[in-house]
Amino acid sequence: MIQLNTEEIKQILPHRPPMLLVDRIIDLVPFESGVGIKNVTLNEPFFPGHFPGNPIMPGVFILEAMAQVGGIAMLYPEENRGKIALFGGMENVKFKRQVIPGDQLVMKAHIVNIVKKNFGKLHADTYVEDKIAATADFIFALKKPENSPFSAESV
Repeated sequence: MIQLNTEEIKQILPHRPPMLLVDRIIDLVPFESGVGIKNVTLNEPFFPGHFPGNPIMPGVFILEAMAQVGGIAMLYPEENRGKIALFGGMENVKFKRQVIPGDQLVMKAHIVNIVKKNFGKLHADTYVEDKIAATADFIFALKKPENSPFSAESV
């Protein structure tokens, strides 16, 4: 079982705070699946505006966190280091409960289909206290970034 801390995740994903939305990977099978953790705190930059007095994590950030776990599963192998995972689309998106400060998201991503190792589909479910919070299917493409300062050496 492969586990990763935040610094190891930053060697794989180009995301940085506030857009790095995975704190830990607790189980990773490259090119197959990943389970990640996001500890949601009141200090998240979106809470002051979403919504004052009733902080709720925006769905778009929940989806991004889910996709990042799948991206880590695809980008972990050395042959994909330095690439970025881009959205091609989302399907079957469903939100089942609100995510609020103090919640811990457990995101489970599974690669459903890989085409030519650079395109594919993944399914992800997110849980809070063992209850489903969100579910979605993501279509993605892996690409070498053009004119990007990100590289494995810059981390």
